[in-house]
Amino acid sequence: MLHYYCFLALRSLRRNFVLSLLMVLSIGLGVALTMTAYTILYVLSRDPIPSKSGQLFAVQIDNGGPRSRKPGDIEPPTQLSWRDASALLRAHQGKRETAMYEVGLTITPRNPGSKEFQVFGRATTSDFFGMFQVPLMFGSAWSRREDAIAASVVVITKRLNDRLFGGKNSVGSSIRFNGGTYRVVGVLGDWDPKPRFYDVVGGMSFEQGDDVYLPLSTSIANGWETVEYETCAAGPRGTTFEDLKRSECVWLQYWVELPNASQVEKYHTFLINYSREQESDGRFTWASNVRLRDVRDWLVAQNVVPDDAKMSVAVAFTFFLCCVVSALALMLGKAIARAGEFGVRRALGATSLAIFYQALVEAALVGLFGGALGVGFSVLSLHALRGLFPGGMGRIAYTNDLLLSATVLFAVVATLCTGVYPAWRATRLSLHAQLKGG
Repeated sequence: MLHYYCFLALRSLRRNFVLSLLMVLSIGLGVALTMTAYTILYVLSRDPIPSKSGQLFAVQIDNGGPRSRKPGDIEPPTQLSWRDASALLRAHQGKRETAMYEVGLTITPRNPGSKEFQVFGRATTSDFFGMFQVPLMFGSAWSRREDAIAASVVVITKRLNDRLFGGKNSVGSSIRFNGGTYRVVGVLGDWDPKPRFYDVVGGMSFEQGDDVYLPLSTSIANGWETVEYETCAAGPRGTTFEDLKRSECVWLQYWVELPNASQVEKYHTFLINYSREQESDGRFTWASNVRLRDVRDWLVAQNVVPDDAKMSVAVAFTFFLCCVVSALALMLGKAIARAGEFGVRRALGATSLAIFYQALVEAALVGLFGGALGVGFSVLSLHALRGLFPGGMGRIAYTNDLLLSATVLFAVVATLCTGVYPAWRATRLSLHAQLKGG
């Protein structure tokens, strides 16, 4: 019977082509707008490292006190000063921990005829790769010993490896940047977390990641300053890099891996005690104020998912409801207009339930066609977003098979719900009135 109902529904849709097209367009446009907004929100808010997000914690220490914040604000800085970051690295109370900052590098290609080009590098420690489950296609990360001696070693991305070495295994090769020569010890595999949770300072959460990773100690020894946000609300910066290291300016992100709740509590106590030690030494003149947030709490605290994104989904869904109401009105009018057809079928022996199923199958087909059209519109709108915003937003304007399937299912279910009332109304009309109306 389902095949028969589908046959009748297709005939009805063809017979009232313009009306059917209006219903399909209404559903398609509503679905497209809603799913485009939802796709963006989905990528913005998803867990970038679900297997470890509850074990990785961002560290915050208030090194400026009330004088460095707005009145009533008690939130510590999102980054650490070199004094605090180096002290925590020496103490090393977590399973793994790393301090990091971004630097600008000028790479000199091996081919003398090639021009120099700029890339971003991440000065960090060897624990970075194990903490964040960074896959390596060739080689490995550098060792803690190389951290200690400020070795001239680097890990590069697949993207940079393709550009410099044609995609070959470059481990053991050398690259030149910023006037020095550095040995490649590893090449990253495909790794592009969205959002880039370990470095969300300054609104760069969805930008392309760094191309070169090098020991933090090497970058510090070379005196390379950060190209990201450097905040000196807690005191003067000075003029030299050594002045910066001694100052209260904050410019390093700090993360620690803590596998269980007891270690989290232990590390939090360690931070409080460290802050109190600074108070006893006269450096801090305020009560201890520290934070230890896991990945998801950190992303919420840094407002990585803006309120505008949530609002856009609400607006899009409201528009979809308007489209559904429009489709409901069209289906209801069509059902009433077909009273004579339904009356003849009932007079020939069809039950009210059969009429109801027939109308419901027709609504499902409208939803199916509308969902398919909505998928097409969604893909086009995401493609347009990538063209308009090639960075940041363009990198997250992508959908997947799961979302596409959900789009079609969403359209069918919504239209079925919409079609229930018109289908019910078609069965409630008087058989005598239907036949008399002809």
